[in-house]
Amino acid sequence: MLQQLDITDFLCEQEKDPRVIFDVRSPGEFEKGHIPGALSFPLFDNIERSVVGTLYKQQGREHAIKKGIELVGPKLDPFVEKAKELCPDRRLFIHCWRGGMRSQNMAKLFSAVGFEVGLIEGGYKAFRTHIREVLRKPLKLIILAGETGSGKTDILHALAAQGEQIIDLEGIAHHKGSSFGGLMQPQQPSSEQFENLLYHRLSQLNPQERIWVEDESMAIGKLYISEPFWAQMLQAQHVRISLPSAIRVERLVKEYAQAWDADLVEAVKRIGKRLGGQHVKAALQALANKDYALCAEISLNYYDKAYRFGLAKKKRDPIFSLTLEKDDPPATASLLRKRLTALPKN
Repeated sequence: MLQQLDITDFLCEQEKDPRVIFDVRSPGEFEKGHIPGALSFPLFDNIERSVVGTLYKQQGREHAIKKGIELVGPKLDPFVEKAKELCPDRRLFIHCWRGGMRSQNMAKLFSAVGFEVGLIEGGYKAFRTHIREVLRKPLKLIILAGETGSGKTDILHALAAQGEQIIDLEGIAHHKGSSFGGLMQPQQPSSEQFENLLYHRLSQLNPQERIWVEDESMAIGKLYISEPFWAQMLQAQHVRISLPSAIRVERLVKEYAQAWDADLVEAVKRIGKRLGGQHVKAALQALANKDYALCAEISLNYYDKAYRFGLAKKKRDPIFSLTLEKDDPPATASLLRKRLTALPKN
C-alpha cells in the first residue's frame, strides 16, 4: 500500500506511530543533513548521482533517466532484501530531496512487494522549510548564565531530572563552547544537521512551559546557533550563578585533564593572542609540568574577562543571581526552581 503525506501529516504520524524512515538521497546529501532518526538508503551512491546529474544538465531528462535505470536495475533485489532486514514489520516512510523520481520509484518498488509505504511529499526540502517556521515560534526560555567552569551543563541535567524542560545545545553540538570544548567529543554535526537536531529536541518539549538553556555564544565550536533561536536567547530572561574560582578550577581539571597533552597544548595556543605571550608561556609550562590546575587558572583569567565583557554588551540584568559555595548541581537546580517559584507573577 502506498500513501502520500505532506510534511505535517508525516510528523504527526511519526509521533503517534513511528516507522522506519528511508532517506534515498545520496550518502553525501544525507551526511550534510537529514531528518533525525532517518536511515540512509541511497538509490545512487555519490559518484552515480553526479553522473546522472551531469547527464541531465548536458543531454536532458531522457538520457538521465536511461542511465539511472541502468545503474539501479541490478540493485532492485538487494534493495528489497535490505529493506526487509531494516524494516521487519514492512511499514516505512520514504523521501528524497523534494519528493521526486528517486523516492517515488523506490516507494512503488517497496509497495509492490508488500510494504506499507508513506511517501513524504516535498521530501527533505519540505522538512527544512517546516523546521525554519517552527524555530521562529516564541518560546519561554530561561537562560542559565555563569562563568566558565560553573557546571552549567550538569545543572541543566539536574533540572531535567527534577522535571524541568531543557535544551542542551552543547550536547547537540558535541562541543562545550570554549577552545577546549571539542576535546574528547565526537565529531560535530554539519550546521544543517545541528539545526535539524535542535528542532527535534524542541519537538519533544511543551512550548507553553519554560525551557532552560545554557548561556552560549552564537558559535559553539564550528557551528552557529540558528538565527531565530539565537534572537530569542538574547531576549530571554536569565538567571546567573557564581562559584569560587578555586572550585571552578577543580571542575575544569576533572573535565579536561584526561585529554591528550598535545590537544591541551593546541587548545591553549588557539587562545594565545587573547591570553598574551607571557600567560601562554606560563600555561604551556604548566602543562609540561602536568600542573593542570595552574593551566586552568591561567586560562580562566581570559575566560572570566570574556564573560564580563559579554555581560556588559548584553546590558541586561538577571532575574536573580545565586552565589554558591559548593559544586552541587542537584542542590543548585533545586534552589533555582525554588527561587523562580517564589518570584511574583507578572
